[in-house]
Amino acid sequence: MSSLTPREIVAELDKFIIGQAGAKRMVAIAMRNRWRRQQIDPELRDEIAPKNIIMMGPTGVGKTEIARRLARLAGCPFFKVEATKFTEVGYVGRDVESMIRDLMEIGVSLVKQEERDRVRGSAERAAEERLLDLLLPSAGRMPVAEGPGFVMSNASAPSPEPSPRDAGTRDKLRDLWRAGKLDDREVEIEVSSQGGPGVGIMAMPGMEDMGIQMQDMLSRVFPPRRKNRRVKVPEAYELLVQEESEKLIDMDNVTDIARERVEQSGILFLDELDKIAGKTDASGPDVSREGVQRDLLPIVEGCVVNTKYGMVKTDHILFIAAGAFHYAKPTDLIPELQGRFPLRVELSALNKDDFYRILTEPRNALTIQYKALLETEGVGIDYTREALEEIAAQAERINEETENIGARRLYTIMEKILADLSFDAPERGGDKVMVDRDYVMGQLADVIEDRDLSRYIL
Repeated sequence: MSSLTPREIVAELDKFIIGQAGAKRMVAIAMRNRWRRQQIDPELRDEIAPKNIIMMGPTGVGKTEIARRLARLAGCPFFKVEATKFTEVGYVGRDVESMIRDLMEIGVSLVKQEERDRVRGSAERAAEERLLDLLLPSAGRMPVAEGPGFVMSNASAPSPEPSPRDAGTRDKLRDLWRAGKLDDREVEIEVSSQGGPGVGIMAMPGMEDMGIQMQDMLSRVFPPRRKNRRVKVPEAYELLVQEESEKLIDMDNVTDIARERVEQSGILFLDELDKIAGKTDASGPDVSREGVQRDLLPIVEGCVVNTKYGMVKTDHILFIAAGAFHYAKPTDLIPELQGRFPLRVELSALNKDDFYRILTEPRNALTIQYKALLETEGVGIDYTREALEEIAAQAERINEETENIGARRLYTIMEKILADLSFDAPERGGDKVMVDRDYVMGQLADVIEDRDLSRYIL
């Protein structure tokens, strides 16, 4: 778990997200409290529950990006899901427990990748020896010269002890392989079929989770099919590295570590919470609103969810909910669920100055992205300050006149401005283009003059 201080967390978030200081401070404190909790005596540690957060604000102001960057900083399992995907238990659709199962899958993937990186050296050495076995003719395995490389027969007689001559040939092949001189050769290796067991499961709409679980159960009963493939030597090496890595990884240990990490540091980002708030005028139960809230309550309060990796406790998972809350308020949620989200922060709408900073300050700014994309075609592009200020002003104006979609408005405007240049770029290699205010106004002239057209184009 990351030990960054709240100030350091905010500084890292500032590199990618403009403004929203209140939300950044709140999530930074929540993350630091998770580290603090780990330093406390175990008896008291279990009593300290996470302070779940509701982030309120219009779309495109950074709610999801804050949570995503926070999870990346912490290096913890993170899963984003929309509340509107769920229905009440007993009805066709996804149940809320599926998000815990998905979070556990992500946790296992994270830990497994860490284990792969840890055993990479040993796996590479073992894979190299197996690759040399394929390249080196030996008794009981006769090579067949076909095409640019060797294809090994399936004879499985044990190989005798290598003679000094064989050892010398092996060393020469090793040097040739490491020098990249065998990359054009082909070998035949046996690999697991990507299709898995020969039995397929087609789940009913809305019951995909059950289908996945059934498929996983069958994969344990039926052994994976294996088949021979002819591949280039570099690809064969990577396949062998993967296979050797799997042999060196203890999946029971991976599962235990992943479960602990999910339970103690997992983050679930529940988007569109406002869409399940409020009551409808229709009579009878609402399986996609109040029913989902009732099912969410035990998950957020803390319960045990059964997954294919075992039982997972949700008591200390951090839930960050978000929503625009235009037509509903957090107080429209059922009272019990409100109590499990004690921290609330409102994100402000973006203005012209914010848009300008978004275009210039972040490491992944749109201006930088388009510049890198066009450089692949040999076209250089740069922007004047006046051009970026005009783009920011247009984004603010259009958001005010139509729907406010926040920073996402910059995507539509930038794409409109650079559409012709992107189309002609392959024929303009070596050109240098300066995007100034006149260039911006020229590209946007038709939609600026016609307000109705701007509603559809921008």
